[in-house]
Order: sequence, then structure tokens, then C-alpha cells
Amino acid sequence: MPSTEQQPRKVGERGEVVVVGGSAAGFFTAATVARGGRKVRVLESRTGFEPARRSLIVTDQFRHQLGAAASESIVNEIRRFELFTDGRSAQVALARPDLIIERSKLIPALAHGAQQAGAALSFDTRFLGLSANGRGLRVEVDAAGQRQELHADSVVGADGASSRVARSAGWPPIETVPLVQAIVRLPKDQPADTTRVWFVPDDTPYFYWLIPESAERGALGIIGEDGRDTKKCLSKFLEKKKMEPLEWQGARIPVYRGWVPVRRQIGNGEVYLVGDAAAQVKVSTVGGIVTGLRGALGVGQSILRGGWSKELMALRRELGTHWLIRRALHHFQQKDYSQLVDLLDASTRESLGEINRDESTRLLWNVVRRQPRLVLLGLRGLLMGRSLKS
Repeated sequence: MPSTEQQPRKVGERGEVVVVGGSAAGFFTAATVARGGRKVRVLESRTGFEPARRSLIVTDQFRHQLGAAASESIVNEIRRFELFTDGRSAQVALARPDLIIERSKLIPALAHGAQQAGAALSFDTRFLGLSANGRGLRVEVDAAGQRQELHADSVVGADGASSRVARSAGWPPIETVPLVQAIVRLPKDQPADTTRVWFVPDDTPYFYWLIPESAERGALGIIGEDGRDTKKCLSKFLEKKKMEPLEWQGARIPVYRGWVPVRRQIGNGEVYLVGDAAAQVKVSTVGGIVTGLRGALGVGQSILRGGWSKELMALRRELGTHWLIRRALHHFQQKDYSQLVDLLDASTRESLGEINRDESTRLLWNVVRRQPRLVLLGLRGLLMGRSLKS
């Protein structure tokens, strides 16, 4: 039986690292490990770079993570949020702009960075399974229709929420929710540097958003709990806002329900999970790029240092705070969101604008300090959730 994270390999033992999945987290892991002097190979089942288009919003921490490489995928900057619910609204000005990035540009940029660091990339190579061998791990793949065996000391599952690597190594499946977006023409009254958010709890326990890609186009989206109902809700919302979809985008997003141990030992080898495969997603907003890159950095450090990573410990605390926020909000009714918006006075909005969402503990503490009544509102949300479960 595979064991969990308690048995790290000895520092200094060096062998090939196989990363399964050409995702953002996968390529960032590969680059981190390759820069540390290890031999790395990335396996990608597709025949070439054709990542699906999807507009994403991230905090400026993304720029600090990737440095100059970040600019290749940034298509717009957001300096203001407008929040709407039940006829009420509030504006939050950001001290540091959020970034709109295009996923189809991000993935090739990260792949190029991994290759520059020394990682090899194998297209048209599908992961089939893994098992222990005398030295480390035997990795079975289908390479362009030919069944092959690879050998590695470490395997990293960066192959998404339905990770084959996770299943092969004995991790339980991860819950997912549907994300649906429609690319629309930006309303004339919406500035290109402003994101709009609507809280409509009758449609979704999350929210609707409209993030501008440019002065002309934006992505109007929703996260739901059932795929068919989610798209129906978005279609009705589009009709209500008198917007026509120019194209559709969608994905299944993992839901964080508690820390997923990222390492298992199988025989003399080790298996890691990163990104969506480990549900490294801010469940308050279901955003996973920045946290996935943090998970990738942590796993890379763990491989290079023999099992220890300060970054993974910090990420666990961060995701735990987002989980607390989501648990408080998840059963909010319309009146609760109305009260929430009413409580966002100038001082509270200033905190929301000064501290980004990837510093959730600091953000939560500052917001509560400036508006203590939000604590009672949050506690009521938590108690509502418990009573419904009972």
C-alpha cells in the first residue's frame, strides 16, 4: 500500500522526474525542478500546443511569480471592482491592479520556460499507469500509439481534477463544479479597467462576473453546482442583460474541501500532485492559477530538498482561510448579500483594495477589524450551513 507524506526520500538521491500533464502547474514544476539540476520530462497527451481559450483574472502576485514571462499572457489590467446585489452596489478600487490573462497564451509561455530550464517535452504521450520497481517507479505510457515503459524516481501528477496519476497512486477523487463563460461585447457603460460581480444566490452559491478582455470584449461567467442548470442560468442572465454570446468557454473546477496531501511513497519511488489535481484552488473565488503555481513551487522544492517545503505549509494555511470564507458565504440568501454590501463602508473597501485575495488571512483580519459586524454576518452563514446539513 502507498504511504503518505511521512517518508521523504534521502537528500542527494537523484533520478529522473516525470511530470504528467502540460498544465500551468505542470510546466512550472518542471522548470523549478530542472533549474535545481534534476533531469525532467513532461508528458502531454495532446499532439501539440492547442490549449483551450479561457479568460482568467488573477492578482498581481502572478507577476511576481513569473517575472518577465508573465507579460506574454496578460491581456488587460483591472483597477476597480463593482459589486451588485438586489439593487445595491459598491465599488472597490484596487491599489495594485488585477490582471486578465489568456490561458491559451500562458501555457505555451510556461512550456517554453520549462524547456529553457532543461526539461524535455514529449507530446502525444498518454499516461496509463504506474507501479513500483526495484529502483523507483515504472511509468506506463502510450506514445503515439505505441505502449512504452519509462522509469523515474519521482512522478508528478499535473493532469487536472480528474488526474489519472492520482487514481493510479491511490488518492480519492476530487469534487468538481462547472464553470461556464460567454465572450460578449463589453457594455458601453463599463470601463475596460472594471470588473463587475453580481451575487444572485437563487442561481448560484458563488456569483456572476464580467471581466473585460479589452475595451470591446469581456467574459461573462458563472460557477454553479450542476452543469446543465449552470448554463441555463447564464443564458437567462445574458438575456436579462441584453447580451449576445460570441463564443462559449467551460471547464470543471476542483472544489477545495480540506488539504490534499501532495506526496505518497510507492516502493522506492514518490508520487506528487500539483494544481487542480490536488485541488489547490481558492474555494472562495474558485481561482487556481496563483495557488496552483505556489503548489508547483512547493512540490519542486520538496523534490529537490528531500520532502520539505515551506511554500506548501504556507499554501495550506492560505487555502484553509479561503475555505472558511466559502463556508460562511455558501448558504447566504439575498438579504445576507444585501447586508454584506451595505456593510462595505469606505474603510472596509479600502482594506479590500489594498490587500489582494492571495493574502487572505491578512485581508480577512483587516476587513473584520475595520467592520466588526461582518463577523456576525459570517457566523450566521456558518450556522446556516450547519443547520442545513443537520
